[in-house]
Formats: sequence, structure tokens, C-alpha cells
Amino acid sequence: MDRKTETLNLRVTPELKGLLRLASTREHRTLSNMVEYLLREHCERHQIATPEQRLSTGRKSVR
Repeated sequence: MDRKTETLNLRVTPELKGLLRLASTREHRTLSNMVEYLLREHCERHQIATPEQRLSTGRKSVR
């Protein structure tokens, strides 16, 4: 697993934060881990990869 070295700050509505809190609680995840999980799932579903990932798999990204 990669060592986390970057910080991401974002603003969301209280409603969206509430939904994130509910989702993360149901999945037994922290808020930040839930955001990371959802982002990875989205990228996988839409075949979005970093250049390093494309090189290691030999696949091209759609975007």
C-alpha cells in the first residue's frame, strides 16, 4: 500500500457530508477512507488510470 503524503481539502454541503457520514458508518470506514474508496471505484468503473497504472498493466485510459 502506498504511503499517504498528500492532503485534500474540500467543501461540501452539510447534506452531502451527512450522506458521506451515513455511507462511511454503514461500511465501517472513516470519512476520508470512504472518499478514497468511492474515488477508486469511480476510476475503476470508468477505466481512469494514472500513467503509472497504465504502464504497469499495459492498458490505456479512456480519459
